[in-house]
Amino acid sequence: MSPEPMIEAAGLGRRFDHRFGGEGIDLQVWPGEVVGVVGPDGAGKTTLLQMLAAILRPSTGRCRVLGEDVDGGAARIQARIGYMSQGFSLYDRLTVAENLAFAADIRDVPRAAFQSRREGLLAMAGLQRFEGRREGALSGGMRKKLALCANLIHEPPLLILDEPSLGVDPLSRRELWRILDRAKADGRSIVFATSYMDEADASDRVLLLSEGRPLALGTPQELRASARGRVYRIKGARPGALEGALQAQPDVISFQRRAGDELRVQLRTAAPPVLPDGLAATPAEPTMEDVFTVASAPAERRAPEPQARTGPPPDAPRETVIEAVRATRRFGDFTAVDDVTLSVRSGEVLGLLGPNGAGKTTLIRILCGLLAPSGGAAKVAGFDVARQSEAVRARIGYMSQRFSLYPDLTARENLRFFARAYGVPRRELAARIAAVAARAGLEGDGHETVAALSGAVRQRLALACAIVHRPQVLFLDEPTSGVDPLSRFRFWRLIAALAADGVAVVVTTHYLEEATFCDRLGLMMDGRMIALGPLAELTQQLGLETATVEDVFLGFIARERANARAA
Repeated sequence: MSPEPMIEAAGLGRRFDHRFGGEGIDLQVWPGEVVGVVGPDGAGKTTLLQMLAAILRPSTGRCRVLGEDVDGGAARIQARIGYMSQGFSLYDRLTVAENLAFAADIRDVPRAAFQSRREGLLAMAGLQRFEGRREGALSGGMRKKLALCANLIHEPPLLILDEPSLGVDPLSRRELWRILDRAKADGRSIVFATSYMDEADASDRVLLLSEGRPLALGTPQELRASARGRVYRIKGARPGALEGALQAQPDVISFQRRAGDELRVQLRTAAPPVLPDGLAATPAEPTMEDVFTVASAPAERRAPEPQARTGPPPDAPRETVIEAVRATRRFGDFTAVDDVTLSVRSGEVLGLLGPNGAGKTTLIRILCGLLAPSGGAAKVAGFDVARQSEAVRARIGYMSQRFSLYPDLTARENLRFFARAYGVPRRELAARIAAVAARAGLEGDGHETVAALSGAVRQRLALACAIVHRPQVLFLDEPTSGVDPLSRFRFWRLIAALAADGVAVVVTTHYLEEATFCDRLGLMMDGRMIALGPLAELTQQLGLETATVEDVFLGFIARERANARAA
């Protein structure tokens, strides 16, 4: 006798006023299966998961979960599943142990079973030492793991998780997936939403969503096969010389610089790109990012991508525009940035990586002149960040994790506001705004309010607002979180174009693949800079011949922890 599906949805959709949050979704989830729902912010992932969890009623189609119809059996479904929302659903004034006890009480977990379940979950999540700590005092990664434990305490047959790893560092993501692997091994079905394409490879099947509609559904192997022959690698020439030739070809969806002299290209058809004499394109095995890029690409290119080299030639002299010497920042007894020394030259892209709480954002705020160092010194564009902070801020652009735009203003009004705030002369306003809007690909998006724009357009607008005054240094704090691969690729093309014009760029990211777009990497942990240099050099320092960015990231963290234990 074949098993019954845990979830059975057909033609599922949800209308909000005049738009669909999801439309025409067919999905079956079987016992013990892990299904990843993959897409950028605004793709409809949360809406779909809330329909599957019987929180939202569908406007169209039908759906049964655990044998119950979501319309008539919502209470029974919610009592049996584990549902983890994007926001933290725990009580920050309760301790770890108290949160678990509360979750067990409202789920009617028998007292005889609670103790053994609690101990097993805390051990699996590595939270045993933190039982007495308030939830509000935990790191982001720990809070995610505790929320997952709270949703496992009643041993549900089905877990529905809305972006469980959003905003956490790669190390915490790996630990979360260990917990999910254990849940799958125990026979639970898991449906999770994510904007991290690499997490799709951990799924049995993947549903790609864009603008509320399904793009594709299949195993990771099937989806990669669908893009095979449409992804190429080009090596052997300076990438900048190739970009114009690729940009002129309508069949090219996007292309990205990789480490060294390599370009990676995604195409609309299987015909290889046309290259100058002496160069050849080699078919590459598609990643899930390539798959999404190919599946979501419009039939025709909507707007040309920015040219990467519009400024000084590659051999132009570069001056040091950021210099920190033993920079330290303490908050009471807590040291957020600890004795950091680094320098960045004009035209260089420095990627800052590290776990949550490593000190990356605090370091950027010091270099922006927003926080004075408690010890050491730092200069940006020749000005001391502590004594000449106003001069520093006039020469930098800063894009925070949460885009600091005004949602009730239009794109053009935001650009005008930031241009005036940065001191752009009134007579130059129109020309400056038109130039950055064109560079960021914002043509036609100037008259809608920011609240009505997609996440990808808001991202490019935030960057345009940060560069409208032509800064010497640009700080980007997790600028690509939650956007689709094609938008992220385009954003990095903008970063490359700015660096080519001589702008120094410092960027933080949890997408480790993006580290290959940087000239150098700085790895931070516990406020310290534990490694600094090009990716190839850091790989050699670990004694590795070849390694992924994740291997390097985790290798230095493991080495640092081993040194701390030895001390």
